[in-house]
Amino acid sequence: MKRREFIKLSVTASALGLLPHEVGAALKLANTSLNCNISNRKLVLIELKGGNDGLNTLIPYDNYGYYSNTLRPDIHIPVTNYNNMAVDISKTGTNQDLIFNPALLEGSINSGFKGLYQDGMLRVLQSVGYPSANKSHFASIDLWATGNDGNSWDNGKESGWMGRFIEKAYSDLFPSTFPVGIQLGSSNTWLGFHGEHEHGTALNIEGQNSENFYTVLNGLAGQAPQNIPSNSHYGTELQYIVDTDASANIYAEAIQNSFNAPGATNLVAYPDTDLADQLKTVARLIRGGIETKVYMVTIGGFDTHNNQNQGSGDINGKHTELLTELSSAVDAFVADINSDSVGDDIIGLTFSEFGRKAIQNGNYGTDHGEIAPMFVFGKPVQGGISGVNVDLNEANSNNNWQIKTVQHDYRQVFATIMQDFLGADNSIIDNAFFDNTNMESFSENKLSSIIKTSHFVDSSCYITLGTNQIKEESFFAAYPNPVNDKLFINPLSESATIMGYRMIDTNGRTVKKGKLDFENGFDVIEMSYLKSGIYIVQLSDGERTAHKKIIKGTS
Repeated sequence: MKRREFIKLSVTASALGLLPHEVGAALKLANTSLNCNISNRKLVLIELKGGNDGLNTLIPYDNYGYYSNTLRPDIHIPVTNYNNMAVDISKTGTNQDLIFNPALLEGSINSGFKGLYQDGMLRVLQSVGYPSANKSHFASIDLWATGNDGNSWDNGKESGWMGRFIEKAYSDLFPSTFPVGIQLGSSNTWLGFHGEHEHGTALNIEGQNSENFYTVLNGLAGQAPQNIPSNSHYGTELQYIVDTDASANIYAEAIQNSFNAPGATNLVAYPDTDLADQLKTVARLIRGGIETKVYMVTIGGFDTHNNQNQGSGDINGKHTELLTELSSAVDAFVADINSDSVGDDIIGLTFSEFGRKAIQNGNYGTDHGEIAPMFVFGKPVQGGISGVNVDLNEANSNNNWQIKTVQHDYRQVFATIMQDFLGADNSIIDNAFFDNTNMESFSENKLSSIIKTSHFVDSSCYITLGTNQIKEESFFAAYPNPVNDKLFINPLSESATIMGYRMIDTNGRTVKKGKLDFENGFDVIEMSYLKSGIYIVQLSDGERTAHKKIIKGTS
């Protein structure tokens, strides 16, 4: 890999992070109830890339004739066994007749999505979308990532809702020795992880081989420059690039160590599929002790313009294969994490950039649509259905055969999980999501009955803005951070001349101290002989004291 690509990867890998003991400290609250014990909770996102056909995923049986005869005479899903395919409506409290695609019954342990639903661990969210739908793959997924609604980009085009959430919820607890987010199965880092200030909050692992990722990363770029000039702008910038490149190894090492930890095992057998491999890796990393909060995996191929089904009455084809892979992989993953207490702290969900048209095209496929269902799964999830069946009569030639009614804004779903499961307060949610079209807060527009009472976070337990363990003052800058060899210190006042400093490790021990002379505008603390890890640099000018957290990489 060329150096330019290496620098790009390194920047992507400059992730926000928390040490295990720091997570616990940040979330330690006076309320000692079970629902306040949220420090180990994690979210697993499954992207159905390409635009999933919701109408053949969940079939509205109450208008089956219009669906099968008019809209989809060749690619409709035959109902050959109603009792087996039907959702158990007794659990929903609604008068709807809903059918699972038979592929969602696939799973060797829990009988797939249908089995998870019957066991009360899967919730169906009907008609998920956003107000002004965009049927471009690129624009739509960017809207989903940034937290926007198609009418404005007021939430920002360069940052994502997950990145903004991480920055505010854990504002003073980075950098660290591991990434807050890990993405698998894609060569491109999801925009949703990009923060307003920290561009990358996730580490992207293409493929599922964590050991190979570590090996590749450690072998990138070749020999770094050995003679870097000091006391110059050029030297400072070059040192920063070198140290930033090298710091990526810290995250690779954290992943490798967690993957190979004694407890990092899978407790069930997984199918031999790409998505299953990704989820298998997620389960193994979690059991290995890494404190990553958000994982994202991807299954592609849902842009089914052709051969969605093999032919009239034959449901075999691309879509069946994809839903089978999804159902069987999630089936194994849930069984795996529920084999011990890990499952109490994990929620997973599926999402896709848009749905498909209600009417079939001429190639046994479907074209770009607007809404689609989401699935939320896991032991903490309250099983059932949110919403009612789509109104198929809405789709006609006058509106290009689209079902347009959005029952649930995707931001409602994420905001609900962020607060009711991850414990974010209103201010954090509003920083991640805000309805700039209707000028409404999603903290006031959450969905009910997604999280079980046993796992619901009480408002007294919320993570709030300003609950920081280390307050950093702003009278000096320290860079690069992460650092390998030389830590540059710049005073933010021209009058500053000499300051005393201490370098403190995570056990509270002073490992280095001295004085800094700012006659040249900056001074340097040599870090090369210190072990990799987290340190606090403390500066004092005699009247005030300030701290900054520093992550030390490998020299």
